[in-house]
Amino acid sequence: MTPLELFLVALAGLGAGAINSLVGSGTLITFPTLVAFGVPPVTATMSNAIGLVAGGVSGTWGYRRELRGQWPTLRWQIPASISGALIGSWLLLHLPETVFETVVPVLLILALVLVVLQPQIQKWVLRRTDGDPDGRIGPVRMILLVVGTFAVGIYGGYFTAAQGILLMGLFGALLTEHIQRQNAAKNLLSLLVNIVAATAYILVAFDRIDWTVVVLIAVGSLIGGYLGARFGRRMSPTVLRAVIVTVGLIGLYRLLA
Repeated sequence: MTPLELFLVALAGLGAGAINSLVGSGTLITFPTLVAFGVPPVTATMSNAIGLVAGGVSGTWGYRRELRGQWPTLRWQIPASISGALIGSWLLLHLPETVFETVVPVLLILALVLVVLQPQIQKWVLRRTDGDPDGRIGPVRMILLVVGTFAVGIYGGYFTAAQGILLMGLFGALLTEHIQRQNAAKNLLSLLVNIVAATAYILVAFDRIDWTVVVLIAVGSLIGGYLGARFGRRMSPTVLRAVIVTVGLIGLYRLLA
């Protein structure tokens, strides 16, 4: 790569780190950038996933206060995310990308619809299920939450783009937590998926990773994740929801194009 291309990769990493802490689709910036500069798709996917771990750490740390009190659900979601990520990582190394490319747009559309309708869905959930506005949920929704988290973990381990939007759509349909608290949980679970995927790629396909790309994206996303968490925590639920939907539509367009 030329110096300009290296700079643009780092800049894309910064943008991806910020967007990941707010929405969770930063890969839709870095992945096309890497491919445009001649990095093979699978190499780009693996190198990008490793580099974005740094941004996930800073974004999760920035939202640490919103994670307090969420252990009753996270203790079930964390194993689901990790096991799903292991399966997704295996799929990336053994299946062609076209397998998931057909499903991704459909999942993204569904997630965006859930995000838009989140307030209405939450009210309906409270009326129809065993939950309450304090965030406690019953066994039926817990099972759905864990299964959904597991499925998103598989997707995230395979192709990390937009896994945050899928999680936010899932949370909006099943949880009554404030959207900023949902975002904090999303950051933590996405980080765990990326760590698992990154570890698998390093162990199994070390020679296929572009470590220059990894370093550039790591530095950029570390800064971006901190900035995104710092300013994102101040957004109102309506503004944050609008940002999620806007970025999701852009990502959908890029995936389809």
